[in-house]
Amino acid sequence: MSLPDNSTVLIVGAGPAGLTAALSLIHHGCRDFVIVDAIVEGQNISRAITIHSATIEALASINAADGLLSRAIIGKSIRITSRDSHIFEAKFDPLKKHSAHPYALFAPQNVTELVLGQKLQSLGIRVQRPHRVIGMKQNENDPRITDVSFDDGQVIRARYIIGADGARSIIRTISGIGFSDPEGPNLSNVILSQMVIADVTFEPEPVGPLTIEGHLNGIVSSGSIFLLTPFGNHFNDELTRDGKPITKSIFRVGCAIPVNNGEPPHAPSKDYIQNLVDTYGPACITSDLSLNPTPVKIDQLVWSSRFRTHSAIADRTFTRFGAAIFLVGDAAHIHSPAGGQGMNLAIRDAVFLSEAVTKHIQASAENLDVDDTIMQEFAEARHARALEIIGFTKNLLKLASLTYDPYAWWMPFSRASVRDLILRILGRFDFVQSRVAWGLSGLGRR
Repeated sequence: MSLPDNSTVLIVGAGPAGLTAALSLIHHGCRDFVIVDAIVEGQNISRAITIHSATIEALASINAADGLLSRAIIGKSIRITSRDSHIFEAKFDPLKKHSAHPYALFAPQNVTELVLGQKLQSLGIRVQRPHRVIGMKQNENDPRITDVSFDDGQVIRARYIIGADGARSIIRTISGIGFSDPEGPNLSNVILSQMVIADVTFEPEPVGPLTIEGHLNGIVSSGSIFLLTPFGNHFNDELTRDGKPITKSIFRVGCAIPVNNGEPPHAPSKDYIQNLVDTYGPACITSDLSLNPTPVKIDQLVWSSRFRTHSAIADRTFTRFGAAIFLVGDAAHIHSPAGGQGMNLAIRDAVFLSEAVTKHIQASAENLDVDDTIMQEFAEARHARALEIIGFTKNLLKLASLTYDPYAWWMPFSRASVRDLILRILGRFDFVQSRVAWGLSGLGRR
């Protein structure tokens, strides 16, 4: 498909961040933009699943929340358990004192992208696919324009470029922006540096409190954490792959893989996932008769993947390469999935970025020599917010990675058992639950 020769704004990447940036531009009165993506159609994967209160508010501020509110599962709480007993629950209901959306939304990422893409289409804008950026250079006639080259030979001249093209961002690379862990290369010191996630069905379908929709469950065990989120039948059509119909309830499972277990396969098999369920999962979904009197086994592996839980942040999220270059989403920062913060920060960044870009476009129309203060201040504020989120998720991951090994031969207690005891005690107090829900919601760090 042919691209325009010129565009005020070029958005590269049509994941949640890129789609939100486009919707926010329209809301703030800018329609002179193009959004492109390198793949033919949206990826049918479901990695991120949680949208927190602050993000719902941000989407609502640009009239882009209704579709997700109607499609997603309303999340009532996040629960921490052992394999066979309750430890702590952070209920979102107390957030009603602070937000019109006192809950989280649970939906696979591809559903989120589908809903945002449909909203964009309803406003007359389509993602241009497939167009892969291969080069950028400053325009010869206008120093504030960049010529962006694509793999099919087309070129777009743009004044603003939003790089929403993922952790391996070509926009970031060409712009010469570094990308590293703010605390240095310490991946080897992280106990839980790799995770496996999958969408599965079970036979027979499991029962029990942890299988009820509306809750994200974290099951702690020695040196690992297992995640379980029931989807019911809400997303069966969107998650169907290879034409195989799914009739049973789908469950999202995830498991941190201890480093000493070796590297997980790129697309873990059903047997691999089953072994993780039986080793680290809650009793209600295992096939181990000693743990589960009504054992269940994985019936259908809908989708699976692996990823690392390391953190990295771009040296800067705004620069000049002729045009004004911005980075959002995974192009700007990545971190562990603890607390479900990644996609949320990306969406909020995109909402606020488009407002800043629109203000600069309007200021430039009045004064061609306007400086970059608006954009620089935005970039510095969001960079600081990303550093804060990275620190928050690292602390959560450290807490989750405590083991049940005795602290010493003379002290038969483990760090993990002390953690569990403290959480069980603190969980009895409403104000503690409220503080945890507040921290996860993002309302204090929009």
